[in-house]
Amino acid sequence: MPTAVSCPRSWLAEAVARIEADFNRSADTHLIRLDLPRAPGVTLYLKDESSHPTGSLKHRLARSLFLYALCNGWIGPQTTIIEASSGSTAVSEAYFARLLGLRFIAVMPRSTSPQKIAAIAFHGGESHLVENPKAVYEEARRLARETGGHYIDQFTYAERATDWRGNNNIAQSIFAQMALEPDPVPAWIVCGAGTGGTSATLGRYIRYQRHATRLCVADPEGSVFHRHYADRSVRELDGCASCIEGIGRPRVEPSFIPEVVDRMVAVPDAASIAAMQVISELLGKGVGGSTGTNIVACAHIIAEMVARGEKGSIVTLLCDSGERYRSTYYDPAWLAARGLDVAPWREKLTRLFAEGTPLA
Repeated sequence: MPTAVSCPRSWLAEAVARIEADFNRSADTHLIRLDLPRAPGVTLYLKDESSHPTGSLKHRLARSLFLYALCNGWIGPQTTIIEASSGSTAVSEAYFARLLGLRFIAVMPRSTSPQKIAAIAFHGGESHLVENPKAVYEEARRLARETGGHYIDQFTYAERATDWRGNNNIAQSIFAQMALEPDPVPAWIVCGAGTGGTSATLGRYIRYQRHATRLCVADPEGSVFHRHYADRSVRELDGCASCIEGIGRPRVEPSFIPEVVDRMVAVPDAASIAAMQVISELLGKGVGGSTGTNIVACAHIIAEMVARGEKGSIVTLLCDSGERYRSTYYDPAWLAARGLDVAPWREKLTRLFAEGTPLA
């Protein structure tokens, strides 16, 4: 349990007010409709989280984590904020730390994209890189002890920091924006799992509102989450062999709640990157690798719905912009060095969206 800090109530009130004012200045993110001519009656929507001030879905989480820690008495006016991250959450947390005038240190794998490291620095944060991705947790705890700071710990607190009943969470936003669409209650919502917080929020909200919507979690093949979903005794791997940043983990994080998930789809990295490229071309804007993972799971669901003659809507998340991955996923030399052949998956996905041909 984090240690409480001495904090004047006047500073706490001002800190919460700054975060709430920042939220009040922000518009909701767009819901992009993508018609599927070869899948009549099925419509795909992408919730564009890249339009947040810090450019990703994690902006929502960072806001919630800061408010949760502030109101629990864990952050004061001199507290250094420490986080373990693969990058995007750290970018967003650096933004909120600067908003409150606090020092921020992100503990991340050395493989984190240079663009994310630069974005953290842009928002006034510091990056502490480690060789072993599994070491980020303990290194974050160590730095918190040494600095007298607070390890904000997205992996533990993501599912409880967000109010899953509503209060402008992503689930409530999706259903509000879908209200005037032909199929306002989605047949499926598809997301990934990094902390597990987003899937926990979506799954709980769907059940709380008594919607018929089913929740699918798209997971990199090298991640532990889909293995744990199939067999609850599997809780940790030697490492997460995926290169898709932001989702997939080597251990089952405390915020992952498999009981609120209806289905999981394991996605090869090459398929994620191919889907990222294909959907970027269809949308006319670059997206990141985790969005590609979501799209592959959507492609499976679309093909199955067409085969069964079902109609309805599918909603997934556009997690962040492709700009953060110009030196990695969008670089042919980087892909070749890792033996990632995206061409076969590009062909399959292009045919699905252009001709309605199911994925083999």
